[in-house]
Amino acid sequence: MATQRILDFLATRRPDGPCLVVDLDVVRDNYLAFERALPDSRIYYAVKANPAPQILRLLTSLGSSFDTASVAEIEMALDAGATPDRISYGNTIKKERDIARAFALGIRLFAVDSTEEVEKISRAAPGSKVFCRVLTDGAGAEWPLSRKFGCVPAMAVDVLRRAKQLGLEPYGVSFHVGSQQTDLSAWDRALSDARMVFAALADEGIVLRMVNMGGGFPTRYLRDVPEAQAYGQAIFSSLRKHFGNRIPETIIEPGRGMVGNAGVIKSEVVLISKKADNDNVRWVYLDIGKFGGLAETMDEAIRYPLVTRHDGSETTPCVLAGPTCDSADVLYEKTPYPLPVSLTIGDEVLIEGTGAYTTTYASVAFNGFEPLRSYVI
Repeated sequence: MATQRILDFLATRRPDGPCLVVDLDVVRDNYLAFERALPDSRIYYAVKANPAPQILRLLTSLGSSFDTASVAEIEMALDAGATPDRISYGNTIKKERDIARAFALGIRLFAVDSTEEVEKISRAAPGSKVFCRVLTDGAGAEWPLSRKFGCVPAMAVDVLRRAKQLGLEPYGVSFHVGSQQTDLSAWDRALSDARMVFAALADEGIVLRMVNMGGGFPTRYLRDVPEAQAYGQAIFSSLRKHFGNRIPETIIEPGRGMVGNAGVIKSEVVLISKKADNDNVRWVYLDIGKFGGLAETMDEAIRYPLVTRHDGSETTPCVLAGPTCDSADVLYEKTPYPLPVSLTIGDEVLIEGTGAYTTTYASVAFNGFEPLRSYVI
């Protein structure tokens, strides 16, 4: 979590205000772990998790490809040195003019989950490869993905058939088992659906070539999670089970699993108070909250590890909240967080496991607070 390099940086630089510090050595180790765990799968880093240029340049140098959600992210990957053939436009919701811009930049691999999206791509990016996203239930994920993305397998067959009719290349199937997925069997259920789509189209002479197994690979917060190697073994076993000796090309899209444990946010206690004299729960207000980058505390889905200089001493239950004038800016109230009784105003609190989905979720200037500053070392 907080590596010695991060602690040394904070001790010597003493940055003012809340900030994220990311250790590139951890990102490198994570990439190599994914490469060892799934040696036959291409790695497409999910740029949305943390698009810091230093991270993208490092991953480019290691051989990574990139999953992008917008033209801006495509341009970030290109600026980091990635070639267009290493970039997927993985958002299933795209303006036609953005598809055209991506096509002009050399992108030829697009995600879809409806015939309407296929029709846009056929007009704006003729001849491109498309893969269709299939719905999954997200069971076992701490941050499940909603029904917003994907379609049922039977509709995926229709979508890819339509792509062929319109001169596109029906390339494969994708799914996402939910972010922070800790159930190793989740990929098995999704691969079973993918196989159904492959088989149905093969009967019509349409041969799919690729399964995009998405992200979902977790980072460690308060609970231990399986190592990358365990995911690799479970996924390969399921591929063999459903596809036999004819395993298709596969890609994975780690985001959180690539950068989550590489980052630590330094924050400060602004206020500690109670709501009544006889209240046994303290309110601890930090200088960062939901609008400063901790949006994934919504519904208390992600519980970040907190580190203070008083750790190891007596604790008391605390409600944790951010500094803004919005009543929704409460991080942990349903399940209060045990924090040291000796914690006091002005103390530093390190929020670990925050390398993913923090800088990109921070508001521009809500209440006049500046966006979360980021340092990559």
